[in-house]
Amino acid sequence: MESLPKENTPMQEIKDPVLIENGVRLFVKRDDLTHPEVSGNKWRKLKYNLLKAKEDGYDTILTFGGAYSNHIHAFAAAGKLYGLKTIGVIRGEEHLPLNPTLAFAKSQGMQLTYLDRTSFRDYRSAIPQLKNTFGDFYMAPMGGSNDLALAGVAELGEELNQFDHNIDYLCAACGTGGTLAGLITSISSETKVIGFPALKGGDFLYEDINEFISSVKGRNSFPEWTLNLEYHFGGYAKKKPELMEFMALFNQKYNIELERIYTGKMMFGVFDMIKKGLFPKGSNIVALHSGGLQINRS
Repeated sequence: MESLPKENTPMQEIKDPVLIENGVRLFVKRDDLTHPEVSGNKWRKLKYNLLKAKEDGYDTILTFGGAYSNHIHAFAAAGKLYGLKTIGVIRGEEHLPLNPTLAFAKSQGMQLTYLDRTSFRDYRSAIPQLKNTFGDFYMAPMGGSNDLALAGVAELGEELNQFDHNIDYLCAACGTGGTLAGLITSISSETKVIGFPALKGGDFLYEDINEFISSVKGRNSFPEWTLNLEYHFGGYAKKKPELMEFMALFNQKYNIELERIYTGKMMFGVFDMIKKGLFPKGSNIVALHSGGLQINRS
Protein backbone atom coordinates (compact mmCIF):
# COMPACT_ATOMS: atom_id res chain seq x y z
CA MET A 1 0.00 0.00 0.00
CA GLU A 2 1.26 3.49 -0.84
CA SER A 3 1.71 5.93 2.02
CA LEU A 4 -1.59 7.16 3.45
CA PRO A 5 -2.41 10.85 3.86
CA LYS A 6 -0.84 12.50 6.88
CA GLU A 7 -2.71 14.25 9.63
CA ASN A 8 -1.69 16.99 12.08
CA THR A 9 -1.09 19.31 9.15
CA PRO A 10 0.78 22.58 9.78
CA MET A 11 -0.59 26.01 10.61
CA GLN A 12 0.88 28.91 8.61
CA GLU A 13 0.54 32.49 9.77
CA ILE A 14 -0.12 35.10 7.09
CA LYS A 15 1.76 38.38 7.46
CA ASP A 16 0.19 41.34 5.69
CA PRO A 17 -0.20 45.09 6.38
CA VAL A 18 -3.99 44.80 6.09
CA LEU A 19 -3.98 42.45 9.07
CA ILE A 20 -1.88 44.82 11.15
CA GLU A 21 -4.08 47.76 10.19
CA ASN A 22 -7.17 45.89 11.37
CA GLY A 23 -5.56 44.42 14.48
CA VAL A 24 -6.11 40.73 13.69
CA ARG A 25 -3.96 37.65 13.11
CA LEU A 26 -4.70 35.17 10.33
CA PHE A 27 -3.54 31.56 10.20
CA VAL A 28 -4.09 28.99 7.45
CA LYS A 29 -4.61 25.36 8.44
CA ARG A 30 -2.71 23.66 5.61
CA ASP A 31 -4.89 20.60 5.13
CA ASP A 32 -3.98 20.80 1.45
CA LEU A 33 -0.73 19.13 2.53
CA THR A 34 -2.28 15.87 3.72
CA HIS A 35 -1.53 14.09 0.43
CA PRO A 36 -0.82 15.15 -3.17
CA GLU A 37 -3.90 13.35 -4.53
CA VAL A 38 -6.27 12.82 -1.58
CA SER A 39 -6.03 16.13 0.20
CA GLY A 40 -7.85 18.14 2.80
CA ASN A 41 -11.48 17.63 3.65
CA LYS A 42 -11.90 14.91 1.01
CA TRP A 43 -9.49 12.67 2.89
CA ARG A 44 -11.05 13.51 6.23
CA LYS A 45 -14.53 12.65 4.90
CA LEU A 46 -13.50 9.46 3.10
CA LYS A 47 -11.26 7.93 5.75
CA TYR A 48 -13.88 6.18 7.88
CA ASN A 49 -16.06 5.32 4.88
CA LEU A 50 -13.11 3.41 3.39
CA LEU A 51 -12.41 1.65 6.68
CA LYS A 52 -16.11 0.75 7.02
CA ALA A 53 -16.19 -0.67 3.49
CA LYS A 54 -13.23 -2.94 4.24
CA GLU A 55 -14.59 -3.89 7.66
CA ASP A 56 -17.89 -4.96 6.07
CA GLY A 57 -16.11 -7.07 3.49
CA TYR A 58 -16.68 -4.97 0.37
CA ASP A 59 -14.08 -4.99 -2.38
CA THR A 60 -15.85 -2.33 -4.46
CA ILE A 61 -16.90 1.21 -3.53
CA LEU A 62 -19.11 3.52 -5.58
CA THR A 63 -19.88 7.21 -5.49
CA PHE A 64 -21.41 10.03 -7.53
CA GLY A 65 -20.09 13.35 -8.84
CA GLY A 66 -19.70 15.85 -11.63
CA ALA A 67 -17.15 15.64 -14.41
CA TYR A 68 -14.77 18.03 -12.60
CA SER A 69 -15.51 16.79 -9.09
CA ASN A 70 -12.82 16.99 -6.40
CA HIS A 71 -14.69 14.16 -4.72
CA ILE A 72 -14.39 11.85 -7.75
CA HIS A 73 -10.68 12.68 -8.05
CA ALA A 74 -9.99 11.98 -4.37
CA PHE A 75 -12.27 8.94 -4.20
CA ALA A 76 -10.43 7.22 -7.06
CA ALA A 77 -7.03 7.85 -5.49
CA ALA A 78 -8.18 6.87 -1.99
CA GLY A 79 -9.74 3.63 -3.23
CA LYS A 80 -6.45 2.69 -4.87
CA LEU A 81 -4.55 3.48 -1.64
CA TYR A 82 -6.87 1.11 0.25
CA GLY A 83 -6.85 -1.64 -2.38
CA LEU A 84 -10.52 -1.19 -3.28
CA LYS A 85 -12.12 -1.17 -6.72
CA THR A 86 -13.87 2.13 -7.44
CA ILE A 87 -16.86 3.09 -9.57
CA GLY A 88 -17.67 6.71 -10.34
CA VAL A 89 -21.20 7.60 -11.49
CA ILE A 90 -20.74 10.84 -13.42
CA ARG A 91 -23.44 13.46 -14.04
CA GLY A 92 -24.21 13.93 -17.75
CA GLU A 93 -22.97 12.26 -20.92
CA GLU A 94 -19.55 10.87 -21.70
CA HIS A 95 -17.27 13.27 -23.56
CA LEU A 96 -14.03 12.07 -25.16
CA PRO A 97 -11.23 12.68 -24.71
CA LEU A 98 -11.75 12.61 -20.95
CA ASN A 99 -11.03 15.81 -19.07
CA PRO A 100 -8.03 15.76 -16.66
CA THR A 101 -10.18 14.94 -13.60
CA LEU A 102 -11.81 11.89 -15.17
CA ALA A 103 -8.61 10.83 -16.93
CA PHE A 104 -6.87 10.83 -13.55
CA ALA A 105 -9.72 8.88 -11.94
CA LYS A 106 -9.49 6.27 -14.69
CA SER A 107 -5.70 6.07 -14.27
CA GLN A 108 -6.32 5.15 -10.62
CA GLY A 109 -8.47 2.22 -11.75
CA MET A 110 -11.87 3.85 -11.41
CA GLN A 111 -14.61 2.48 -13.65
CA LEU A 112 -16.66 5.36 -15.02
CA THR A 113 -20.36 5.22 -15.81
CA TYR A 114 -22.75 8.05 -16.63
CA LEU A 115 -26.22 9.19 -15.54
CA ASP A 116 -28.17 11.80 -17.45
CA ARG A 117 -28.68 15.10 -15.66
CA THR A 118 -32.42 14.59 -15.03
CA SER A 119 -31.88 11.18 -13.41
CA PHE A 120 -28.87 12.48 -11.50
CA ARG A 121 -31.03 14.92 -9.53
CA ASP A 122 -32.44 11.88 -7.70
CA TYR A 123 -29.31 9.77 -8.02
CA ARG A 124 -30.16 7.47 -5.11
CA SER A 125 -33.08 6.04 -7.10
CA ALA A 126 -30.52 4.66 -9.57
CA ILE A 127 -28.84 2.46 -6.95
CA PRO A 128 -30.90 -0.73 -7.61
CA GLN A 129 -30.07 -0.60 -11.33
CA LEU A 130 -26.41 0.10 -10.54
CA LYS A 131 -26.32 -2.99 -8.32
CA ASN A 132 -27.85 -5.04 -11.14
CA THR A 133 -25.08 -3.80 -13.42
CA PHE A 134 -22.05 -3.86 -11.12
CA GLY A 135 -22.97 -6.24 -8.31
CA ASP A 136 -22.75 -5.38 -4.63
CA PHE A 137 -20.80 -2.30 -3.54
CA TYR A 138 -20.33 0.10 -0.67
CA MET A 139 -21.81 3.48 -1.53
CA ALA A 140 -20.39 6.81 -0.42
CA PRO A 141 -22.77 9.74 -1.06
CA MET A 142 -22.01 12.55 -3.46
CA GLY A 143 -19.53 14.88 -1.79
CA GLY A 144 -18.80 12.15 0.77
CA SER A 145 -20.90 13.76 3.52
CA ASN A 146 -22.45 11.34 6.02
CA ASP A 147 -22.07 10.42 9.71
CA LEU A 148 -18.73 8.67 9.06
CA ALA A 149 -17.48 11.75 7.23
CA LEU A 150 -18.33 13.91 10.24
CA ALA A 151 -16.24 11.62 12.45
CA GLY A 152 -13.25 12.13 10.16
CA VAL A 153 -13.66 15.91 10.05
CA ALA A 154 -14.07 15.91 13.84
CA GLU A 155 -10.46 14.75 14.08
CA LEU A 156 -9.51 17.94 12.25
CA GLY A 157 -11.48 19.92 14.83
CA GLU A 158 -9.57 18.16 17.58
CA GLU A 159 -6.27 19.14 15.91
CA LEU A 160 -7.42 22.76 15.80
CA ASN A 161 -8.31 22.63 19.49
CA GLN A 162 -4.64 21.87 20.21
CA PHE A 163 -3.43 25.03 18.46
CA ASP A 164 -1.11 27.25 20.51
CA HIS A 165 -3.46 30.25 20.29
CA ASN A 166 -7.14 30.62 21.03
CA ILE A 167 -9.14 30.50 17.80
CA ASP A 168 -11.74 33.25 17.82
CA TYR A 169 -12.99 32.59 14.27
CA LEU A 170 -12.72 29.48 12.09
CA CYS A 171 -13.50 29.98 8.40
CA ALA A 172 -14.13 27.19 5.90
CA ALA A 173 -15.56 26.74 2.42
CA CYS A 174 -18.85 24.83 2.02
CA GLY A 175 -20.08 22.43 -0.65
CA THR A 176 -22.50 19.92 0.84
CA GLY A 177 -21.99 21.20 4.40
CA GLY A 178 -20.45 18.03 5.81
CA THR A 179 -17.06 19.58 6.54
CA LEU A 180 -18.57 22.58 8.31
CA ALA A 181 -20.85 20.31 10.34
CA GLY A 182 -17.89 18.16 11.39
CA LEU A 183 -16.03 21.25 12.53
CA ILE A 184 -19.01 22.66 14.41
CA THR A 185 -19.44 19.41 16.32
CA SER A 186 -15.78 19.19 17.35
CA ILE A 187 -14.33 22.71 17.70
CA SER A 188 -14.19 24.58 21.01
CA SER A 189 -17.46 26.24 21.98
CA GLU A 190 -15.57 29.54 22.28
CA THR A 191 -14.79 29.60 18.54
CA LYS A 192 -17.18 31.22 16.08
CA VAL A 193 -17.46 29.23 12.83
CA ILE A 194 -18.12 30.89 9.46
CA GLY A 195 -18.93 28.87 6.35
CA PHE A 196 -18.50 30.26 2.82
CA PRO A 197 -20.83 28.39 0.41
CA ALA A 198 -19.46 27.84 -3.09
CA LEU A 199 -22.97 27.73 -4.55
CA LYS A 200 -25.18 30.68 -5.34
CA GLY A 201 -28.21 30.56 -3.06
CA GLY A 202 -26.37 28.46 -0.48
CA ASP A 203 -28.78 29.30 2.35
CA PHE A 204 -30.30 25.82 1.95
CA LEU A 205 -27.17 24.61 3.73
CA TYR A 206 -28.49 25.91 7.06
CA GLU A 207 -31.05 23.09 7.07
CA ASP A 208 -28.60 20.44 5.81
CA ILE A 209 -25.91 21.38 8.33
CA ASN A 210 -28.40 21.41 11.20
CA GLU A 211 -29.51 17.93 10.14
CA PHE A 212 -25.90 16.69 10.21
CA ILE A 213 -25.33 18.30 13.61
CA SER A 214 -28.48 16.76 15.10
CA SER A 215 -27.14 13.29 14.30
CA VAL A 216 -24.12 13.78 16.59
CA LYS A 217 -24.47 12.24 20.03
CA GLY A 218 -22.62 13.11 23.21
CA ARG A 219 -22.41 16.89 22.87
CA ASN A 220 -25.13 19.22 24.08
CA SER A 221 -23.82 22.65 23.09
CA PHE A 222 -22.17 23.78 19.89
CA PRO A 223 -20.24 26.91 18.93
CA GLU A 224 -21.95 29.85 17.29
CA TRP A 225 -21.91 29.42 13.51
CA THR A 226 -23.18 31.15 10.41
CA LEU A 227 -22.90 31.16 6.62
CA ASN A 228 -21.60 34.09 4.61
CA LEU A 229 -23.49 33.96 1.31
CA GLU A 230 -21.78 36.95 -0.31
CA TYR A 231 -18.76 35.31 -1.94
CA HIS A 232 -20.08 32.70 -4.39
CA PHE A 233 -18.78 34.72 -7.39
CA GLY A 234 -21.83 33.88 -9.46
CA GLY A 235 -22.03 30.14 -8.81
CA TYR A 236 -20.21 26.86 -8.33
CA ALA A 237 -17.50 26.89 -11.02
CA LYS A 238 -17.68 30.44 -12.36
CA LYS A 239 -14.30 31.83 -13.39
CA LYS A 240 -14.30 35.50 -12.41
CA PRO A 241 -11.23 37.68 -13.20
CA GLU A 242 -11.33 39.37 -9.78
CA LEU A 243 -11.12 36.00 -8.04
CA MET A 244 -8.40 34.65 -10.34
CA GLU A 245 -6.29 37.78 -9.77
CA PHE A 246 -6.71 37.49 -6.01
CA MET A 247 -5.63 33.83 -6.04
CA ALA A 248 -2.56 34.55 -8.18
CA LEU A 249 -1.46 37.39 -5.88
CA PHE A 250 -2.14 35.29 -2.77
CA ASN A 251 0.09 32.50 -4.10
CA GLN A 252 2.79 34.99 -5.06
CA LYS A 253 2.81 36.70 -1.65
CA TYR A 254 2.34 33.73 0.70
CA ASN A 255 3.31 30.69 -1.41
CA ILE A 256 -0.12 29.11 -0.87
CA GLU A 257 -2.00 27.89 -3.92
CA LEU A 258 -5.78 28.25 -3.86
CA GLU A 259 -8.50 27.07 -6.27
CA ARG A 260 -11.50 28.93 -7.65
CA ILE A 261 -14.37 26.68 -6.53
CA TYR A 262 -13.88 26.62 -2.76
CA THR A 263 -10.74 27.91 -1.07
CA GLY A 264 -10.22 30.92 -3.34
CA LYS A 265 -13.73 32.23 -2.64
CA MET A 266 -13.42 31.59 1.08
CA MET A 267 -10.03 33.34 1.37
CA PHE A 268 -11.22 36.29 -0.73
CA GLY A 269 -14.18 36.58 1.64
CA VAL A 270 -11.99 36.41 4.73
CA PHE A 271 -9.74 39.22 3.50
CA ASP A 272 -12.72 41.31 2.42
CA MET A 273 -14.32 40.91 5.84
CA ILE A 274 -11.03 41.90 7.50
CA LYS A 275 -10.78 45.03 5.33
CA LYS A 276 -14.36 45.95 6.26
CA GLY A 277 -13.52 45.63 9.98
CA LEU A 278 -15.97 42.78 10.53
CA PHE A 279 -13.60 40.92 12.86
CA PRO A 280 -12.99 42.58 16.25
CA LYS A 281 -9.48 43.84 16.92
CA GLY A 282 -7.37 41.26 18.70
CA SER A 283 -9.08 38.34 16.93
CA ASN A 284 -7.21 35.19 15.93
CA ILE A 285 -8.70 33.90 12.66
CA VAL A 286 -8.03 30.46 11.20
CA ALA A 287 -8.92 29.73 7.57
CA LEU A 288 -9.08 26.06 6.59
CA HIS A 289 -7.31 25.19 3.35
CA SER A 290 -9.37 22.14 2.40
CA GLY A 291 -7.32 21.11 -0.65
CA GLY A 292 -9.03 20.49 -3.98
CA LEU A 293 -6.16 21.88 -6.04
CA GLN A 294 -6.71 19.31 -8.80
CA ILE A 295 -9.13 21.72 -10.52
CA ASN A 296 -6.14 23.97 -11.26
CA ARG A 297 -4.68 21.22 -13.45
CA SER A 298 -7.93 20.92 -15.43
